Amino acid sequence: MAGRSFTGAGEAVGEIVFNTSMSGYQEVLTDPSYAGQLVTMTYPLIGNYGVNDEDMESAAIHPRAFLVREYQGMPSNHRATATLADFLRRFDILGVEGLDTRMLTRIIRDRGAMKAVVSTEDLDGESLVRRAREWPGLVGRDMVAGVTTRVPFDWEPQARDATARRFRVVAYDFGIKWNQLRLLSRRGCDVRVVPATTPASEVLALEPDGIFLSNGPGDPAGVAGVVENVRSLLGRKPVFGICLGHQILGLAYGGSTYKLKFGHRGGNQPVKDLTTGRVEITSQNHGFCVDPDSLPPEIEVTHVNLNDGSLEGMRHRELPAFSVQYHPEHAPGPHDAEYLFDRFMDLMREQG
Repeated sequence: MAGRSFTGAGEAVGEIVFNTSMSGYQEVLTDPSYAGQLVTMTYPLIGNYGVNDEDMESAAIHPRAFLVREYQGMPSNHRATATLADFLRRFDILGVEGLDTRMLTRIIRDRGAMKAVVSTEDLDGESLVRRAREWPGLVGRDMVAGVTTRVPFDWEPQARDATARRFRVVAYDFGIKWNQLRLLSRRGCDVRVVPATTPASEVLALEPDGIFLSNGPGDPAGVAGVVENVRSLLGRKPVFGICLGHQILGLAYGGSTYKLKFGHRGGNQPVKDLTTGRVEITSQNHGFCVDPDSLPPEIEVTHVNLNDGSLEGMRHRELPAFSVQYHPEHAPGPHDAEYLFDRFMDLMREQG
């Protein structure tokens, strides 16, 4: 498939996936969960409103390439401080336009997410296919090691509810998005962010009121040592997991995970909360899923995906722990599921 680079020469190899969001491309690009992937957007016009410093979800771009139908290079939004092309060039990420991204999406849906390479330098089809096949893929690999913080740090709040009770939360950084930290802070939490492999004993020594397990990239089974740490924390403090954190919690319960055919990525995934009967439209970005049939009886399924019936949320029947597969912090996407942060606050109050 041929296209045109709008960022200059370059090439990238990774797992090719699609995202169905109509906006929020800057948040997509700065989501660490996309590490190791080539992202194509199904919405045809990308770049319309530029980029700005306020919409960052991490300090860098994580997909290895960004593939669009038509790049819009003249931002029309007053908040824009740079073009999308300039933003991609700053992090040396290849941007390609002119692709039939909807046909590409149909191929991915039919055949599944697959290894791919995009290049402005090597234009030999057989060579490109060979190089894509030689790439090791994501299954079984520890992608978290490349995105987690190297040292613990305290999140500095931009806004806080002055009337809210203060909680101390330790957040495991598996590839954390900043809006998760913003929403915790806004609810009165003092958040200490720690590396993915931080021992449970060090976390408990911080005397937290609750423990947060963030999103992150790749295969949860490939993240060495983390499951054992989380298992050691169960029952000690309230635990809330999101995305990869949800999958790791599933493994800590004794369950297993599997790779979805093409994953869930976008801001329009319908999920039903089985505890309330409410249906919410959610933002999602994941290629792996917890197998509900592998979970022990003390784990209750709380949310399901209405498109394919896959598990989207669970909670422990006896211990203060719950998690969801999707992104209740939105950014980008609908705000329907932000209430889950309030559930975490309630759980910490009950346990306190």
